[in-house]
Amino acid sequence: MVVRAPEMAELKVSLTKPSLSSDGVSVWEWSGSALDEGDEAAKWFTEFLGKPSRLVRFNEESETRPVDAKYATGYNVKFTDAFQFLLISQASLDAINEQLKEPVSINRFRPNIFVDGCEPFAEDLWKQIKINETYFQGVMLCPRCKVPTINQEDATQGSEPTETMMKFRSAKALEVNTSTSQYKGRVYLGQMLVWENTDNGSNKVINVGDAVHVEKVLPSYADVAV
Repeated sequence: MVVRAPEMAELKVSLTKPSLSSDGVSVWEWSGSALDEGDEAAKWFTEFLGKPSRLVRFNEESETRPVDAKYATGYNVKFTDAFQFLLISQASLDAINEQLKEPVSINRFRPNIFVDGCEPFAEDLWKQIKINETYFQGVMLCPRCKVPTINQEDATQGSEPTETMMKFRSAKALEVNTSTSQYKGRVYLGQMLVWENTDNGSNKVINVGDAVHVEKVLPSYADVAV
């Protein structure tokens, strides 16, 4: 793996499993140990970020991090935020940008599955999709934090697009049920997904340009989990 950053030499990190480990690693509610990529990587990130840092890798042999059982059971993640995948459509991004004085890039919202060819926000109601014979289950709308308000190129922060999205992407605007949600007061964009791992991930690959087949759709926003 090669890591690049402005005014920094390239950092090359071997994909071979490291022998070192670090304790006290945490992501939200989870804490444990992780594989440590060594002092060279630590020095690189410490210099660039301006604070003591170490690059670590999730250790699947000794650690597990289950997703929130309120939304899905039997699924694990590594160092991702909450679930394995986040899907957003180009049409949804376009609809948001039409409301903004200055359009924003999709990198503000950080999906790892970005689709095109559907109506704006159609993905809100997708309960099951299939891509290249791989099935994904929609589990909840993604409550957005402050990251979308941060320019990913220069790290400056503003109030948009969240301020504008509050008018049409809040729980009240969408008329979703937040009675049991810990994410009240947020705006929502994107569908969180888990995938049906029926053969331990063997030969499961999705590619740019693959067709997306929507297999199940929820009846209304009243049925959407947040």
